[in-house]
Amino acid sequence: MKQELFAAKPGAGQAWDVVIVGSGPAALTAAIYTTRGAASTLVLGGEKWGGQLMLTTTVDNFPALPGIQGPDLMQKMREHAVQFGAEFIEKNVEAVDFSGKPFKLTAGGQEYLASSVIVATGADTKWLGVPGEDKLIGRGVSSCAPCDAPFFKGKAVAVVGGGDSAMEEALVLTKYASQVAIIHRRDKFRASEAMQKKVFEQEKAGKIKMIWNSEVVEMLGDEKLTALKVKNNQDNSVSEMPFDGVFVAIGHSPSTNVFRGKVNLDEKGYVKTTPSERFLMSTNIPGIFVSGDVHDYLYRQAITAAGFGCMAALDVLKYLDKDVPNW
Repeated sequence: MKQELFAAKPGAGQAWDVVIVGSGPAALTAAIYTTRGAASTLVLGGEKWGGQLMLTTTVDNFPALPGIQGPDLMQKMREHAVQFGAEFIEKNVEAVDFSGKPFKLTAGGQEYLASSVIVATGADTKWLGVPGEDKLIGRGVSSCAPCDAPFFKGKAVAVVGGGDSAMEEALVLTKYASQVAIIHRRDKFRASEAMQKKVFEQEKAGKIKMIWNSEVVEMLGDEKLTALKVKNNQDNSVSEMPFDGVFVAIGHSPSTNVFRGKVNLDEKGYVKTTPSERFLMSTNIPGIFVSGDVHDYLYRQAITAAGFGCMAALDVLKYLDKDVPNW
């Protein structure tokens, strides 16, 4: 480490070079890069900081750290960013004003000024909200087959949902699990025809079972998931079905409420990028950048979020006319 890489924190009434909103892999990777690029950096991480990895147990697909626990990975990222000079505040952003420079952000009742902003607030999984779900997240209950499927090799799992995400989860799981069931509350999927075709081919091959017109009403298990209570919507009967894992795939909600009307969002609420020749992670407002799951609804991986965080940080350093070190 070289102390001269760090930028001095602004004085009272002065603007930070960059304020990063969020505290997942995208936000903290961005903070590592901006601080090393000599930009004074404030991370408004939220009262529940760390993103979705704080709800994950073993992470096996983050490079060089196989088997690390999700919360441990986030703690290391936070310590890394702070070590290079980032200021980290565990307060939720309550309001933003991007109408003029410097930008204004209010968190915990206090106003912060910024010459640039990186929006990295992520997206939240839409959970079922049934009894047993909360305590079993990370203990058989998941929302990411690419992340967790290898832990269910040779086991029986269920996927809840009927859209493209549910189809993708089920197809990934067929490569690992001995049994894959898709539980859907209707009698047909809303997924694209192409995705449905792939799933029905796997059904014919005996790798996927359909449970139509049904809803999960409870998740059972103490230390880990052991079974699901499933209600049939046609006759209201409830069955207890043994499963080692369940993947909830009913969608994600980008954490963008505070940014509505402030930056351009798409029809799903994700922040829209406005790429230019100079900046790829820019929004429609010069000086406001975005990274991670708050704009990426396709990949949603810790490593891709970190990559987007790096890109947004390098864009910020160029925007601020900082020297970008050749690392």
